[in-house]
Amino acid sequence: MSEVRVNDFVLKIGTVNGTGSASANGMILKALFRMGIPVTGKNLFPSNIQGLPTWYGIRANHAGYMSRSKQVDVMVAMNAQTYQKDLDNVTAGGFLIYDSTWPRERQLNRDDITVLGVPLAKLCNENFSDARVRILMKNIAYVGVLAALLNIETAVLRSLIEETFASKPKLIESNLKAINLGFNYAMENFTCPLPIRVERMGDNSEHIMIDGNSAAALGCIYAGATVGAWYPITPSTSMMDAFKAYCKQFRIDEETGQKNYCIVQAEDELAAAGMVIGANWVGARAFTPTSGPGISLMSEFIGFAYYAEIPSVFFNVQRVGPSTGMPTRTQQCDIMMCAYASHGDTRHPLLFPANPYECFEMAVSSFDLAERLQTPVFVLSDLDIGMNDWMIPELKWDDSYRPDRGKVLDADEVDELEKFYRYLDVDGDGIAARTLPGENAKGAYFVRGSGHNKHGMYTESSAEYKDLVDRLLVKWNTARTLLPKPVLKNAQKETPIGIIAYGSSDGAVVEALDTLRDKGIHADYLRVRAFPFHGEVTSFVENHETVFVVEQNRDAQMRSLLTLETDIDARKLVPVLHYSGMPIPSECVVEGLCEYLCVEDVA
Repeated sequence: MSEVRVNDFVLKIGTVNGTGSASANGMILKALFRMGIPVTGKNLFPSNIQGLPTWYGIRANHAGYMSRSKQVDVMVAMNAQTYQKDLDNVTAGGFLIYDSTWPRERQLNRDDITVLGVPLAKLCNENFSDARVRILMKNIAYVGVLAALLNIETAVLRSLIEETFASKPKLIESNLKAINLGFNYAMENFTCPLPIRVERMGDNSEHIMIDGNSAAALGCIYAGATVGAWYPITPSTSMMDAFKAYCKQFRIDEETGQKNYCIVQAEDELAAAGMVIGANWVGARAFTPTSGPGISLMSEFIGFAYYAEIPSVFFNVQRVGPSTGMPTRTQQCDIMMCAYASHGDTRHPLLFPANPYECFEMAVSSFDLAERLQTPVFVLSDLDIGMNDWMIPELKWDDSYRPDRGKVLDADEVDELEKFYRYLDVDGDGIAARTLPGENAKGAYFVRGSGHNKHGMYTESSAEYKDLVDRLLVKWNTARTLLPKPVLKNAQKETPIGIIAYGSSDGAVVEALDTLRDKGIHADYLRVRAFPFHGEVTSFVENHETVFVVEQNRDAQMRSLLTLETDIDARKLVPVLHYSGMPIPSECVVEGLCEYLCVEDVA
């Protein structure tokens, strides 16, 4: 018998898009979560509506590692078109489960894994009459099989089903029946549980399961956002879907029923950007969620907001490019584009959340930053964070929080001025005071994207233009003091090796640090959370002989940005790159460092 491995495995389920497997897969994930096991789920789905292969990976790990793992310990192969691929992906010593209603012993044959056939279709055909119900219940039946094989508590599954279908008792009955069909077959025909199994670790009562888009949308609600404009694009559309749902819950007056929000699906991304900028100009907090192609189309309006100094928030849930690329795959490939979006001399603050918790926090801070700095602010998530299921600590909120509107003059403050000049910096931080339309006629000004001077008047004077953009550079340096600081994780001993990463690469690096330490390689780790870079980033590089920059794109965009925006010696920065469209695994980081350092046995 194989060595028993508890709460440490990867389960992968291969199905066909559009067959209703998502609810079954989510049930497994939630059951493990409720047993107190650290768990995460990653969905690999096609960009069409239905008919193509889709996979859902669940990683359970008692140490709390949340990054994607290359190994597959248990594969549930429900799609005959991908049987061979699914078979090949199973790690030696692992298990493959398939629907043996149609036996495939010759096709599914590997000497180093165990293949378990369960006649799922046959069981469902014999116990359910409706054709569509048979398809759906076949998915629920494999949940029952996995419950027996992996030792998942059936009481937890029952409670999940009862909660999900509380208003539809007949569905509770049919789902429980399907669970029992799979569970009983496995118990009667296999040795249960498998050597790879789970045991309760608690209840995860201080954690939640959430995706980054939902967390970011909730952050927008808490920040006081009332306007959202967007054009649908994968993988950001679900953020606006979530914002709309939250608005219906929190943005409707209980007494009058009046809606205190405005959500507009624009005719394109350029229009969406214009709506957001206009809403922010009149005093609302507004945002747009999009992805790389959307940012490209929005670039002219982004430049206008930068030069006219209008607060605005852009959420870029990055996906594979170039062009429309692979819209259902993940990458960190829009760093340079967002940093300098539009034409001319522009620079924009960027925030890099590493998980849904930071999506929530940075959504809030992005509005405060945009208004304090009077400029576009970008929150750069990606598909892995935005659309996948993450376990994070419960979101916390400070009821004393009040939005930081920055230098906004009210009617009385404008009256006290001898004369109002929109672009006159009197504090030396590069930020001029602004007014909101309708507050005071004395504070009115003409909004110009074309040449204007510090008084807000039209100009084509070279000296006045230079004076204005030089002030914007002062504002840029002010931004550096307001953005989130990087997070430093020191090794247990002094080391000349450093690692820099950002965003969703964080989980892979954290896990890799432990693996590398076991190999005798110690590294300090600095996670960058914002651009412009804090001074600690430069100091970190200066204090190490070699710094590996881990990122998910081909052209080492963060490394390029570091060399462009700091005095860092580029020769110290070694890129470790992953750009297949799949979330980065820790093995990529380990292999990249070991190869460069000429360390053998990188497996």
